[in-house]
Amino acid sequence: MALRIAPLLRLVHAGFVLAREGVFGLVVLPDLPPSARFGIRVARLLERRGAKRTEAAVRLTQALNRLGPSYVKLGQFLATRADVVGADAARELAKLQDEVPPISDETARKAIEEGLDRTVEEAFVEFGPAVAAASIAQVHRATVRDRDGGIRTVAVKVLRPGVAGRFARDLESFYMAARLIERFVPHARRLRPVAVVDTLAWSVHLEMDLRLEAAALSEMAENCREDPGFRVPSVDWARTSKTILSMEWIEGIKLSKIEAIREAGIDLEQLAETVMQSFLRHAVRDGFFHADMHPGNLFVEPDGTLVAVDFGITGRLNAAERSFLARILYGFIRRDYRLVAQVHFEAGYVPADQDPDVFAQALRAIGEPIRDQTAQDISMARLLTQLFEVTELFAMTTQPRLIMLQKTMVVVEGVARSLDPKLDMWHVAEPVMRTWVETNIGPARRLQEAGEGLAAFVRLMAEFPDFVDKVSRMSHGFSNMAETGLTLAVDTVDHIAEAEARRTRSRQAALWLGALSLFAIAISVVFG
Repeated sequence: MALRIAPLLRLVHAGFVLAREGVFGLVVLPDLPPSARFGIRVARLLERRGAKRTEAAVRLTQALNRLGPSYVKLGQFLATRADVVGADAARELAKLQDEVPPISDETARKAIEEGLDRTVEEAFVEFGPAVAAASIAQVHRATVRDRDGGIRTVAVKVLRPGVAGRFARDLESFYMAARLIERFVPHARRLRPVAVVDTLAWSVHLEMDLRLEAAALSEMAENCREDPGFRVPSVDWARTSKTILSMEWIEGIKLSKIEAIREAGIDLEQLAETVMQSFLRHAVRDGFFHADMHPGNLFVEPDGTLVAVDFGITGRLNAAERSFLARILYGFIRRDYRLVAQVHFEAGYVPADQDPDVFAQALRAIGEPIRDQTAQDISMARLLTQLFEVTELFAMTTQPRLIMLQKTMVVVEGVARSLDPKLDMWHVAEPVMRTWVETNIGPARRLQEAGEGLAAFVRLMAEFPDFVDKVSRMSHGFSNMAETGLTLAVDTVDHIAEAEARRTRSRQAALWLGALSLFAIAISVVFG
C-alpha cells in the first residue's frame, strides 16, 4: 500500500503547490470543457489572497523548479505557447530553458572524473564554470589540446547526479494519474494516457545516456549535410561517456534573444522559415528529428545558419508514418480534405465504421478557418480544442508513436511565430512537402521503382540457369525415389528407432499412471 500512497501524495502535493501559487488562474476558461472549468474553479479556491496574473506567472516558474525536472520539462513546452498561458507567463517559463540553478563546480568536476575515468586536468586544458543549466544536465565551457598541438573550445555537458532517481519518482506519479484517468474518466480512455506516459518514460530513459545523444548528433549531421542554413555541432568522442558529452562550442545567439538577433542584422523572417522547413525535412524526409526544439536549444550564427543542440530527446517515424504525415499535411495545404480523410482511414487513425465523407467535412471545418491567415491570427489553444472535439466525435484513439511528433510540431510552430508573427506556416511548408511528394509519390518515384524492378528482373535472369539446374536435380531425385523407394542412412534409422522406443515407453508410463489414478478414485468412492 505504501508504494501506491507515495505517488498519490506526490500528485496531491504538486496540485496543491500549483493551485496555491495561483497557477490555474493563467488558464482561459472558455477554451475548456465544462468538467475542466469546474475543476479549475475548485482549484482556484486554494490561491493565495491577492494573487495577480503577472505574479502567478513568476510563481509558476518557481513552483515548477521546486517540483522537479519532469515539471520543468512541462514548463519548457508551455514557454513557446504565449497564446495559451499569456505573454507574461511565457517570458517567465523561458527561464526554465537555461536558467535552472546549476550544481556546484566541485560536484561537476567530480562527475566528470567519474564519467571519463580521469582527472579534469588530464581531459581538458581549461575547464570553466557552468554557462547554462537545465533540468537534466548543465553545460561548461572548456578547451582541449588536439594531437597536432592546437587548442580548440568545446562545450561539456554534465548529467546532474541523482536526476534519474527524481525522474523515476515523478514517472511513478504520472503512471498513477494516467491509470486513475483511464479508470474513472471513460471518455479519456481513447487518449491512452498510460501509453503517453510510456512514451515519456522511454524518452527519459534515452536522455539519461549521453552516449546516445552523441550518436544522435552524429546521425543528424549526416542527414543534414546538404541542408541549407542548418547544422549541428560535431562530437568529441574521446571525451564523451554515459554521463559526459563533449562537443563543438557554438559561437551564436540563442533564438530566445530575439532583440540581439535583430541587432545582429539577421533576417528574422528567413530564420523563421529555416526553423519550420528544417524540422519538416528531418521528420518527413529522414524520419529522424530533434524533439526538443525550444528556443534555448537553437542558436543562430553570424551568417544566419541555424544550429541545434541538446539532442537528448529525438523522434523517429517509419516509412509508412512518414508517408501518412506527408500526405495529410500536403492535403491540408492543397485543401484536399478527402485525401486527408482517406489517409486517416488507411493509417487506421479513424475506425473503419466511421463515415469518410463526414470526416472530410469535419476536417474542412478545421482547415478552412486558418487558410490565408498568419500565425498571429490563429489561436492554437482554440484550434487544439476543436481538434480534440473532432477526434472525440469520431472515436479516434491516441497514436503513441506520433505523440512526440505532434508535441514537437506545436513547439516548432511556436518558435517560428516568435521570430515572425506574420509567418504563414502553410506557405512555408508547401515546398518541402511538394518535394517529398514528387520524390516519393510522383513520377520520379515511379521511375525509381521501375528501375528497381528492372534491376531485380536482371538479377533473376542471371540466376535463372542455376535455378533450372537445381530444379532438374531435385526432379531426378524424386524420380529415383519413386522407382527404388526412400533410402535412409544407418544413423538415421538408429535415431528413428530410439525416438520410437522413447515414445513407446512414454505411452506405457501414461497408461500405468491413468490406471493408478482410476484405482485411487475407485478406492475413495468405496471407502469414502
